[in-house]
Amino acid sequence: MLNGHEPYPALVVNRWWELLDCNTTVGVLTEPVAAHLLAPPVNVLRLSLHPEGMAPHIVNLAEWRAHLLGRLRRQLAATGDVRLAELFEELRGYPGGEPGEPEPADVVVPLRYRWGDRELAFFSMTAVVGTPMDVTIEELAIESFYPADQATAEALWAGHKPSP
Repeated sequence: MLNGHEPYPALVVNRWWELLDCNTTVGVLTEPVAAHLLAPPVNVLRLSLHPEGMAPHIVNLAEWRAHLLGRLRRQLAATGDVRLAELFEELRGYPGGEPGEPEPADVVVPLRYRWGDRELAFFSMTAVVGTPMDVTIEELAIESFYPADQATAEALWAGHKPSP
């Protein structure tokens, strides 16, 4: 499924936002990040917002940060999970603007990412994997990124090498 989504980035995370699997195109986003952030277990929210992670390359960091922290805040409110609370407090302490709540009409918050001399624009969709019999599977989510403009689609297709 992840390979079939190429040349667009896609990843699988658990309930604590730890990376379980991804396709090769995720490398477009993680290429410039510090190696210690890629050491397992990789937390994708930390990877996104950490000053040595993707954050310096996110053009709309304040907006993206508000979007991610809002999602995490809602997840924390629904679960009361201690690990998520600790992660929320850590991420809130990173620079990048005061996290506000996106407006209710902000259904899609784009990720605008500096990649070399280009600006890529993505929107993402999350699919929660669920089955009535397996709690482990119910806690998995697939985050798929799609190009938000033609220039991003063309840039990704130009650099795409089909997976075996």
